[in-house]
Amino acid sequence: MVFTTLRFAKSLQLTLAVIKPDAVAHPLILEALHHKILENHFTIVQCRDLVWRREDSESFYAEHAGRFFYQRLVEFMSSGPMRAYILARENAVRGWRELMGPTRVFQARYTAPETIRGIYGLTDTRNTTHGSDSEESAAREIAFFFPEFSVKQWMEKEEPLFRAGCVVYDQQKQIHTLKEEFLP
Repeated sequence: MVFTTLRFAKSLQLTLAVIKPDAVAHPLILEALHHKILENHFTIVQCRDLVWRREDSESFYAEHAGRFFYQRLVEFMSSGPMRAYILARENAVRGWRELMGPTRVFQARYTAPETIRGIYGLTDTRNTTHGSDSEESAAREIAFFFPEFSVKQWMEKEEPLFRAGCVVYDQQKQIHTLKEEFLP
């Protein structure tokens, strides 16, 4: 299945999506989640596989320091490979959060069983995915995972071309890229 051209009427919004170590450990689940992203009309702007050191996890989740789940979350997020995406779509933050489903897996299984967490989540910590909760969080979190990426620059220069459908899906890189005629 190859998705090539998407056109959007409204401005695109960026969000960060992370596939956590529990899902990345299973290649078939990782592949299914990648296809779920495409099937839900997200444009994949960037994709990166990475492994966090404990310090990275502590820094990213610093706002939760002192909460009962903090140590468990820090240890889990630095326990193995994960995949980070920059996704674009109209209302991308809300769309990704709806696709993920409730944070609590038990709740997801009973109230939103068709969501990612409803299908693949194991526990509230090992709940398969992370997603930004606002545009502001998305910008901050994208900068954490993709320090070389400029949200502002992308919105000014590439967003209009992505919105107009001047992109193709690169199966090998597993991201959407500008069509050759639109490359700088």
